[in-house]
Order: sequence, then C-alpha cells, then structure tokens
Amino acid sequence: GLVLEPGCEHIPLASLDPAIARRTITLMAASKTYNLPGLGCAFAIVPDPELRRSFRAAMAGIVPDPGIMGWVATEAACRHGERWRSRLIEYLRGNRDRAMAAIATMPGLEACAPQATFLAWIDARATELADPAAFFESAGVGLSDGRDFAAPGYVRLNFGCSRALLEEALRRMRVALDRPG
Repeated sequence: GLVLEPGCEHIPLASLDPAIARRTITLMAASKTYNLPGLGCAFAIVPDPELRRSFRAAMAGIVPDPGIMGWVATEAACRHGERWRSRLIEYLRGNRDRAMAAIATMPGLEACAPQATFLAWIDARATELADPAAFFESAGVGLSDGRDFAAPGYVRLNFGCSRALLEEALRRMRVALDRPG
C-alpha cells in the first residue's frame, strides 16, 4: 500500500478480531500503487461465507470479473514490485512534505500531513471564501471540492504527480491567495 510515514503500517480492520472479520469486507487493488487502474483488478476479502454470498449477489451484473491481464499484472506487481513501491513512496513522501511546507505559509490554509495515500485535505475555512475549489480553479488549480465529501470549506490536493506540476500548482495557489480583494 501507500503508507508514507516511516514506522507506520496499514492494519486491516478485519485483522483485529475474528468477530470483526466475520462482519467485514476488505476491498483492495494494486491499481494506485502500481499504476494499473485500466486493468480493472480489484479484489475483496470476505472471510464469512454467508457475507461473501451476499456480497457476490450484490455485485452480480454490476461489477465485472477481472480479466486475465489484470490478474497477471497484479500478481507481477505484488511479487516483483517492491523496488517500484519503495521508490514511489519515497517520491510521494517528498511531494507530501513539499506541499505541507508550502501550504503552511499560505494565509488561511491549514493541512495535516497524511500518513498514507497521495491526497492532502486542506482546510480553507479561515480564508472565508464562499467556494474554495472554484477560487483555486479560477487560478488554474484543480482541487477536489470538500463539499463532495461532506466537508465544506475544505479542498483536496492530489500530490501524486510530477514535482514540477506540484510546484506550479502550489505557486498558483499562493499567487491567488496573495491577490488583493
């Protein structure tokens, strides 16, 4: 997975207790870590047979079965992709740290460094902007609107990109916030 913080690890909820595992469906995929989204090979871990039957019935006709290409790519990534994953995490950690440092200097914005994933939630409520996502979009930065996630006043930054693109986005955000009026 994409755990960025050294010393931290992903602990699946179902691993905490057998009783919890019986009521849990764990969904996983190699798509983000190994850049395989187009191959459509996610999987579900459902220890309880009855819950598994219900899950499969609910998926029928809605969720397609993975193709052989997705299975092979996922297996190859899991067996042979540790070097890639380690380098990716190092790169994303650098992007995260750069984004957090820049955001900390921007008036009215706050963010906590995520321990995992390449998405940073930015609290823009102190800016008193009516629509922070639209404000930054008008400056040429496409951030996800927190309202889409029941978090009005927040925006979500995807820092899973080239360092140059991240630097340009952060520069544009800074310029927009420093603009009078």
